[in-house]
Amino acid sequence: MKVTFIGGAGTVTGSKTLIESKGVRILIDCGLFQGIKPLREMNWDPLPILPSTIDFVLLTHGHLDHCGWLPRLVHQGFKGKIYCTSPTKDITKLILLDSAKIQEEEAEKANKGKYSKHEIAEALYTVDQAEKVFPLFKVAKLNEPIPLDAEIEATFTTAGHILGACTIAVTLENKTLVFSGDVGRDDDVLMFAPTKPKKADYVFLESTYGNRLHPYSDTKLELEKYINNAIDEGGTVIIPSFAVERAQTIMFLLWQLKQENRIPNVPYIIDTPMGISALEIFRDNPTWHKLSPVECDKVSKMFLLVSDYKETNEIILDNRPKVVIAASGMITGGRVLSYLTHYIVIPETTIIMVGYQAEGTRGRKLLDGAEEIKIYGQYYPVKANIVEIGGLSAHGDQKDLLNWLSELENKPTKVFLVHGENQPADELRIKIQEKYGYVCKIPLIGQEFEL
Repeated sequence: MKVTFIGGAGTVTGSKTLIESKGVRILIDCGLFQGIKPLREMNWDPLPILPSTIDFVLLTHGHLDHCGWLPRLVHQGFKGKIYCTSPTKDITKLILLDSAKIQEEEAEKANKGKYSKHEIAEALYTVDQAEKVFPLFKVAKLNEPIPLDAEIEATFTTAGHILGACTIAVTLENKTLVFSGDVGRDDDVLMFAPTKPKKADYVFLESTYGNRLHPYSDTKLELEKYINNAIDEGGTVIIPSFAVERAQTIMFLLWQLKQENRIPNVPYIIDTPMGISALEIFRDNPTWHKLSPVECDKVSKMFLLVSDYKETNEIILDNRPKVVIAASGMITGGRVLSYLTHYIVIPETTIIMVGYQAEGTRGRKLLDGAEEIKIYGQYYPVKANIVEIGGLSAHGDQKDLLNWLSELENKPTKVFLVHGENQPADELRIKIQEKYGYVCKIPLIGQEFEL
């Protein structure tokens, strides 16, 4: 048996792990690389094996860095089955269509503005190519082993993080390989605590926040303070947000603050078509989260839900104070870019960062104090107030990740630390070895291991 780390190693994006056993090839996740240019350029590279030779894809969840390369995989010949939970299937469809549309639009803008280094800018994939993925989906039920081959089965258990997210245990050659996916928090606002694995011969554990503890500050109080300060100065608040789970979490917290009369009567806007569609998925899957159907409806009614781009432009040009939630969470694309081209140069604007910002993304650059930011080929001076609320991350922190390992009944042969930059992964490695005595390995992209 062999495992190859095609992506999601030494970085938090591009998750792809290949298992090969007795002629069967299984790909765990099929994510898009994001962030610094050398990583983004890897999205154009072919896989080290032909996609047509892969038998199965198992998706841990529907975030772009875990599912966003599927259209390329299918376009290049993959014809196998894609297993995931029902909410993940619905979310992945939204994510892929949105990603394809954004890529088509950005290629068109680059060609019109002539700011691409290529003679003709092309989209990584099109909406039509994204839609060709959908017939390959197969729904996995929680805690029910799925027979993939005569001696291979996969079992999905909840991971928290976002709606539908799972840890996947693959049993083959009398060994159990556990792929954590993205591990949620034990005390998340909306999602239930992740299910801890009981048995694993090999563990593939994410390490996004492997060197950090989430602040135990009052998240609602921070939101209240930043919003009131900005509105008092006549400014607008922009919250770049992942459209799935994070946007709904922020909406819920703002609704609570409004109910408690702690934030002012100004327009509250969610401008992400995908985030609005995700609200419907929340309503359709009440057993996956803590919100009741009644709360879902009440939260939605507080917000102006914007899908039409003409309405986006009207809102942007209306300089009255307001609070806007817009995707994407790391400011790599989406509607939030249109808001920033107008508002980032205004000192009264407050931009609240609420999630992990990968290396090389605009979000990371803003948090690192960038004095200017490039959007659509133009540079804009950063005059807005940039703040961060660390308590809103959907990823478990170092304590949560260590706790996730706490119910293993056997000592795994090895723990591979993936989906993390080098320093967080290394600090988590040290902590795991100190607490549990497990052998840990931090793989590099392209590395192969025989198990």
